Amino acid sequence: MKIKKGDIVKILSGKDRGKTGKVIRVLPDETRVLVEGLNLKKKHVRSKRQDKKGEVILVPGFMNVSRAMLVCPNCKKPTRVAHTMVGDKKYRMCKHCGKEF
Repeated sequence: MKIKKGDIVKILSGKDRGKTGKVIRVLPDETRVLVEGLNLKKKHVRSKRQDKKGEVILVPGFMNVSRAMLVCPNCKKPTRVAHTMVGDKKYRMCKHCGKEF
């Protein structure tokens, strides 16, 4: 998978199209990502104590990785990812600026 935890991504489709956010979690087996502050779902939370009321909170939901495009940390543009081998290490490379990250 080309997107990793901590990457900045731009959303390509859906209700949050065009917004950017940081990847919180990646599920490579299911090809899904969790982006901070995007694809928000309502979750009903029961009250923990009797004097406090229950509430509805917004939590980010998983989305398919095909809906997200990686933003290059160098040129700040959404880009496709190329891979290069330097010695025994594999690096990701921006298709626009050509720099490794």
